[in-house]
Amino acid sequence: MSRASTYSLIVFIGLGGAIGATMRYGVALLFAEQSFPYETMIVNILGCFVLGFLSNHGSIKKKLPQPVLLAINTGIIGSFTTFSTFTVETIHLITDQIVAGFIYLFGSIVFGILGSFAGYFLAKILCKEEEVIQ
Repeated sequence: MSRASTYSLIVFIGLGGAIGATMRYGVALLFAEQSFPYETMIVNILGCFVLGFLSNHGSIKKKLPQPVLLAINTGIIGSFTTFSTFTVETIHLITDQIVAGFIYLFGSIVFGILGSFAGYFLAKILCKEEEVIQ
């Protein structure tokens, strides 16, 4: 890979990151007054679904150029979801409200995995005639 193409990938990922971070902040504003971290749980589950869908949909992977896929997967989804925030919020909830903390912990994990499966299977249904990348 040439230096110029490496720099263009960095720019695409950076632009995607700016979009994802802005979207993440927008979701946080929607739930600003809540004591439960709904925004992190929602963005992580949604991010799992979208990443599961995009990474397993054969025609998307064939039609979109690599810089665009990287901008979406690494940039947008990577900055939209936030595992580090999830872990810190889990610790705070468990130490302050143990039941809410464990609901948040297990709910995020279970529904995140279910979101990934849903994205994967939706991609599989939409590309019946195409090979789903595994």
